[in-house]
Amino acid sequence: HSTERSCLLRELHRFESIAIAQEKLEVAPPSPGQLRHVFFHNALPFVGFGFLDNAIMIAAGTQIELSIGVVLGISTMAGNNTFFSFRVLPPAAALGNLVSDLAGLGLAGYVEALASRLGLSIPDLTPKQADMWQTRLSAHLGKAIGVTIGCILGMFPLLFFGEEEEKLEEK
Repeated sequence: HSTERSCLLRELHRFESIAIAQEKLEVAPPSPGQLRHVFFHNALPFVGFGFLDNAIMIAAGTQIELSIGVVLGISTMAGNNTFFSFRVLPPAAALGNLVSDLAGLGLAGYVEALASRLGLSIPDLTPKQADMWQTRLSAHLGKAIGVTIGCILGMFPLLFFGEEEEKLEEK
């Protein structure tokens, strides 16, 4: 929206003017509390991304496998990719990943909006602090751990496929 763009532009100008003013000053590294704030600020949306990505990929891959397997007359045993007794044909897994990635593109804004509604504010850092290695490391660790937790939680559809797999093998 235009109001969001003008707000963003105003903040960017403020951030730039602070950066210019502080270019001559030596800034202390971020405190452990600030680094935790950066970590959680980055981790929270990625929990959502990882969850949606894995859940959609598993569900879509399974449905694609069932439809491709029926059309082509291929059993689930033909695909030798086994994960917790969950077999997926490689083309079905690849197409499930495509569906998941496309859904992720469409859902990214919603995940970020939900994360911001949960009240996690932007960390209060100076421009120099935001560019320090400690801050960047904390942000990357937050993203990595967040997406890992999200992907593990997003494996929940696997709990429902045991019965479907048995029925398919009987056919």
